Parts: sequence; structure tokens; C-alpha cells
Amino acid sequence: MKKKVLLMGASGSGKTSMRSMIFSNNPASLTSRLGATIDVEQNHVRFLGDLILNLWDCGGQDAFMDSYLSTQRSIIFSHVGVMIYVFDVESREMEKDLEYYRDCLEGLSQFSKDANVFLLVHKIDLVRDTERNAVVQRKTAELEKASGETPVKVFGTSIYDESLYKAWSNIVNTLIPNARNLSKHLRIFAEACSATEVILFERTTFLVIATSSRTDSSDAFPSGPVVLHALDPKRYERTSELIKAFKQSCSRLREEFRSLEMELAEFTAVLDEMTKNTYVLVVVHDPVIETAAIKMNICMARKKFEELQGDSLILEK
Repeated sequence: MKKKVLLMGASGSGKTSMRSMIFSNNPASLTSRLGATIDVEQNHVRFLGDLILNLWDCGGQDAFMDSYLSTQRSIIFSHVGVMIYVFDVESREMEKDLEYYRDCLEGLSQFSKDANVFLLVHKIDLVRDTERNAVVQRKTAELEKASGETPVKVFGTSIYDESLYKAWSNIVNTLIPNARNLSKHLRIFAEACSATEVILFERTTFLVIATSSRTDSSDAFPSGPVVLHALDPKRYERTSELIKAFKQSCSRLREEFRSLEMELAEFTAVLDEMTKNTYVLVVVHDPVIETAAIKMNICMARKKFEELQGDSLILEK
């Protein structure tokens, strides 16, 4: 099963760099070596077993954009599952960018009416920390107005922090068949483990597929209630970023990353394989629960999650 993903935006907006980081596991420090995309670069990325992302990285030079919107229109905009349009936060040609974007929306409405649209305000690291939220809010209002009646989701992103993983996790989540069913069973698994939180990651990209957080309750946590709203709201994306960095360190040492266990005063965390395509992170605040018990629950749940993943793909087909 293939899902077509269009990656579009002006030349130099950072499309290829983010694709390289997410799907090829290249660090941000190496993205400066990447050249400009010529016409369309297609990549087939195996994401979850039989689910293949057909990623179309479209060059943003004017000549190519004009071609996409005229002679190649039906080829580019047919059978699209998601269109990701990237805007450089410091673009000096925003009016032209918006004009091309609106033309792309027309192409989608003609050939792929049900496609999801994500807009990335990229390179926000170039904006001062104190001004980022205001800039993203202003750009979001501008882009939503330009989108008319088309529902869109806007994210501020940078290759130098976890914001890129947050955006792409939301993007791929719309492409995963039966994602709600996975989330439902993840909640059941979290209860069985008495876990504060459980996070399911795709194995290669370490993008977040599903999460489950238990409600605050002193009955649920004998050692006292865990205030979930006090936890870092960026913890999922930061975890993705840190794990990928750790995997890269393992590769440089010619070692293979398999699992991770942490026992700290505040909590216990276990990261292990859930299925052949996913990893699961289980976070427990109850000091009575041992890591061995968590790993046993993961082992017992593997077969069920393999079945869920397989069934969802069959149903989609």
C-alpha cells in the first residue's frame, strides 16, 4: 500500500534538508552539503511494514513550479494523500510564494480533494527566541487566510530542534491506517503496566505514532499523583531527537542500538522493540514496579500489536 506525499515550496526553503534528516537519519550539520532538487525526486520509504510513503520532493525553482502547475498538473496532483508546503520564515518573496501555494491548492482540489495539507513555517531558528511564538502565530493567520476554505495545519519548524519531529509526527499520523485503534490498545497496555505514559515510535524514523497518558490519580500511583500537565509539552519530540542522536552515536562505534533502560529517583523508563516496525517507550513513576516486569509486559504485548498493525493495513487495502 502506497501513500503519496508531496513536498513543495520555494527553492532553498529547506525541503530536502528535512527529508534527509527524517528519513535518511542525517544530522543537521551535514545538510549544508545537499544540492538543490532538480525537477522531482521520488523516494519510496517503507514506514510501517507494508505501508510505503511515496515521497515526491519537488524542486522549487520557478521553471519547475510553472511546469507542475501546467503540463505536469495531472501527474503531480493526482492520488495525493498529503501535501506539505514549506515556507521560509525569512522569505523576501512571500507574495509569490503564496501565489504558487494557492495554485497548488487548486491542483489538489481538482485531482485529490481529500488530501491533507500541512504548512511548515521553516527555519524558525533564525528568529529570536522571544519572538518565535508571535512570528509563528502571525504566519499561521496569514497562511490560513490564503488557504480559504481548505483546512490546514501550520507548524513552525527548524532542523536544529525538536520542532521538526513534532510536525512530521503529525503528518505521518494522518497516513497510518487505523491509528485510532492502535491508540486505543496502547491505552490498555499502559494500564496493564501501571505506566504514567507510553509512546509508540516508528522504528527507522523514530517519529511518534501513538501516545497514551494516564489521568492524575493517587489511586493509580501509590507513591502520589503524577501531575502530567507539569511535564514538558515537547517531551515526545525531544525523545525522538535524542534517541536518533544516540543511534547515530552507536553507528559511529559500529554498535547496533537495541534497547534502553533507565532507573532514576523520579521515574523508571524502558525503551524496547514492540514489533518489527516499532519501538515502545514505557515511563513508570511507581517505584515498586521493576524494569523486568515492564519488559515482560512488552514481550507479552508484541503479538497483539503485530496483529493490530497487520489487520489495519489489510483493512485499508
